[in-house]
Amino acid sequence: MRYCLKKAYTEMLAGCLRHPDQWDWYAIWMIEKTDGTHIGDLCFKGLREDGFAEIGYGILEEHRGQGYAAEAVRAACRWAFRHEEVKALEAETDAGNAASQRVLEKCGFRPSGIIGEEGPRFTLDRLDAAEGTR
Repeated sequence: MRYCLKKAYTEMLAGCLRHPDQWDWYAIWMIEKTDGTHIGDLCFKGLREDGFAEIGYGILEEHRGQGYAAEAVRAACRWAFRHEEVKALEAETDAGNAASQRVLEKCGFRPSGIIGEEGPRFTLDRLDAAEGTR
């Protein structure tokens, strides 16, 4: 698990350094409860020229199954779609991670039919988000 986080953080830092004008699309967001308890992380993996941004997230094991991931993903989607240049959001999950796939589907993401490096890819386009399918 630590390797995955180190890899993700390294990729986010590299993105910030390559695109200092888009640092917010490479920032790691901390997910916390209102009392300040850290429960997970969320990030975007850059904003491509075609208007697509990939979202990534993780919830600490002891806080899973309580709706925190869906709440965080919905908030991040609202933030992203406030930017006119964003056409769609994407996410990728491990093929065996049914819980993460359910989170994405609850938030309006649909399977794209593409298998990425980590597993199946899901997409939420601006029109679906605007119609309130999340």
